[in-house]
Amino acid sequence: MAAIKEQYLAAVPKLKEQLKLENVSAVPKIQKVTLNVGLGKGLKDKAYIETVEKTIQRISGQKPVFTKARKSIASFKIREGMPIGLKVTLRGPRMYDFVEKLVNVTFPRVRDFRGISPKSVDSAGNFNYGFKEHIAFPEVSTTEVDRLHGLQVTITTSAKNKEQGRALFDALGFPFIKNQN
Repeated sequence: MAAIKEQYLAAVPKLKEQLKLENVSAVPKIQKVTLNVGLGKGLKDKAYIETVEKTIQRISGQKPVFTKARKSIASFKIREGMPIGLKVTLRGPRMYDFVEKLVNVTFPRVRDFRGISPKSVDSAGNFNYGFKEHIAFPEVSTTEVDRLHGLQVTITTSAKNKEQGRALFDALGFPFIKNQN
């Protein structure tokens, strides 16, 4: 079992008391993790698309799915049905392994990292973080990188509001910026 899941299971009674919940089942938990990469200027470059696909596959351990344009946008030279991005959805043991790697390995490797903004948790209690460079992940070797690309990580939870989501991520050890007042 992943250490982050054990950490969550140990924190459930504290979260129940802190959030004043009646039932243990009402304590928020992570439902899924989604990784998303937009292809942007590399839409026409087959080598770039292939590189991004291999990178996402190496980071997540799953084959990514292409996201397609829903409608044509002439000014961006995008046609309906054209692949414009890649995404991967992680659940179960892979999800917990990825979250553990994210907190303990990837965030410390981000250049000029000073902590996560509390605004990263949205009003529904979900966590969103965008990486400007994919080289922060340990699976990516900096010697193999031709072009850098960004990466969006979304952690969907069963939290009802921002406070519950923030309490969950604090319990899991996410490095949020402390109030400086």
